[in-house]
Amino acid sequence: MSQFKSHMETALSEARAAATRGEVPVGAALVSPSGEVVATAGNRTREMNDPTAHAEILVIREGCAAAGSERLPDHDLYVTLEPCPMCATAISAARIRRVYYGAADPKSGGVAQGPRIFSHPQCHHVPEVYDGIAAEESEELLKSFFAARRD
Repeated sequence: MSQFKSHMETALSEARAAATRGEVPVGAALVSPSGEVVATAGNRTREMNDPTAHAEILVIREGCAAAGSERLPDHDLYVTLEPCPMCATAISAARIRRVYYGAADPKSGGVAQGPRIFSHPQCHHVPEVYDGIAAEESEELLKSFFAARRD
């Protein structure tokens, strides 16, 4: 069995880049079964004028295009913020193996908060979920971003 390697720093880098573009600082990295990062993205909803352009959706789209499939079994997703209900549903539809996320999202989360998408009987695939990975840094990015908007 191979040794675990976190790719949260890659997701954090994407989140920081999103913040510099004026986007909510959320970043994601999609990792193949071999451990290779196959897609990275930060939020681009404003840039693309697309409410679905969350970091998770963008890496799933890129990963599926690279794989030539609508499913990404055995892939792992690292994301700096708890996925919202839309993203959690896409994660399930893509059959992603594991989700690692940083900050909890009490307002808009869809995994441990709110509708808890993966616990619904209608959910066809439930990934393994690991929360709190680099949570403090992820939370600080978000707090700093929104504090600057209020000043």
